[in-house]
Amino acid sequence: MTENTRELKPPKGVSFWQDGLHRLFRRPIAIVCLIVILLYFFLAAFIYLAEFFHWQIGPAIWSQATGPSYQQPCMQNILGTDIFGQSVLRKMLYGAKISITVAFSASLISIAIGLPLGAVAGYFRGIVDEIVVWIYSTLSSVPYILLILAFAVVLHDKTIAGIKLAGITSVYLAIGLTSWVDLCRLIRGEVIKHKEREYIIAAKSYGCSNSRIIFKHLLPNVFHIVIIIFSLQFVSFIHAEIILSFLGLGEANRPSWGAMINDARIELARGVWWQMVAATVAVFFISLALNIFGDALRDSLDPKLRVQ
Repeated sequence: MTENTRELKPPKGVSFWQDGLHRLFRRPIAIVCLIVILLYFFLAAFIYLAEFFHWQIGPAIWSQATGPSYQQPCMQNILGTDIFGQSVLRKMLYGAKISITVAFSASLISIAIGLPLGAVAGYFRGIVDEIVVWIYSTLSSVPYILLILAFAVVLHDKTIAGIKLAGITSVYLAIGLTSWVDLCRLIRGEVIKHKEREYIIAAKSYGCSNSRIIFKHLLPNVFHIVIIIFSLQFVSFIHAEIILSFLGLGEANRPSWGAMINDARIELARGVWWQMVAATVAVFFISLALNIFGDALRDSLDPKLRVQ
């Protein structure tokens, strides 16, 4: 064996997640969108910390008057003021906290329901599968917006287990309890395909329990679908929160983008346009960034799209 032969080393393998992240970070537009998304999340986290530690900019970040009523955009108030003299810019920033909190909480609820139901239905089939399919088929037959509105109206200001569902709690519960259908359907289909593969058959031959096969073998191999659905549905949850707040079913005592748009709808007749522009621009940038990043993430992690 020559010296050159001894120096040869086998190529280092690349995992599925490493390959997906490598493909994702090769897209400059996806990186820009990720930075925009992280800025929104950082803003929401900063406001939470400000309220928790009672910083001077905490609860007063939106409620204190900073100028006269309906002041046009100027150096003191970049986006002007509302009818109470409150800064529209501060209300817009605070609205990011409400929308992101609702979307993130609703996503967790949706995953907590759709992921185990889809995995159990796809693995056990039979009567379990029929019950799960019947449930999500029934929910999917109702128009999505009407279903969310129905749940929001039922849960609004109700008390469950001694906890009053006021403000954004009823909103993200209504969205989360009605939006797990697509995830459940996709997970069920993937589990049906994976349960017949060699590694699952080998796990059964070793005597692994059903719960171990589902949670240790099946779910890690289909979890990329959860990440893709999470990124794609996040923006739709933000839009749902805005619709509910616009209709008066959201947060009543805190500013939100939906409430700002509802207030600005009346103010436009008076020529007060800056509150509508502020809320619309905030929604536009987070929606655009989430859509582009979600598509890039899907192209990077979906094995079928990567092969194509």
